[in-house]
Amino acid sequence: MVIAALLISSALMRIGPEAGRAFAIEQKPAPEPAVTEACPAPEDVGPALAAVQRRAAQLDERDRQIRDRMQALAVADKEIARKMAALTEAEEALRATLALADEAAQSDIDRLTAVYEQMKPKDAAALFETMAPEFAAGFLGRMAPEAAAGIMTGLSPETAYTISVVLAGRNADVPKN
Repeated sequence: MVIAALLISSALMRIGPEAGRAFAIEQKPAPEPAVTEACPAPEDVGPALAAVQRRAAQLDERDRQIRDRMQALAVADKEIARKMAALTEAEEALRATLALADEAAQSDIDRLTAVYEQMKPKDAAALFETMAPEFAAGFLGRMAPEAAAGIMTGLSPETAYTISVVLAGRNADVPKN
């Protein structure tokens, strides 16, 4: 038996390198069988095949729903971006309007302060006597010290004291280091 195995292996070694090429040349590919009709499925495969087809239909439906949702999200994203751009534009316009209003109000207050400074202290004091102390303190705090002193001199002691308290306390709540 050992001798037979040795003889066979010797024969294989002699024709071995050439045998692969010889077999490859001699073999021809088998022609494809013509498919004319589907093979009937065995009866035990029928329910499994139907389940796979149902699952495939469910997956197709889910895929369609996901595509629809993605499309709706894309539309919503575009709409949100458009609205955000409009809001940003409106915010910038509002800031510009507020800046103009603040500037105009500041200009009006500066002008009115200058008018009060130019008045005779006795006349201005009579006017300041009728103002709310917080309102009067706002003007007096903006005035040159000489003009403010002249007006404060003409006020009643109670009014002058109240305005002084407002002026002294208006920066009390400012944070300190």
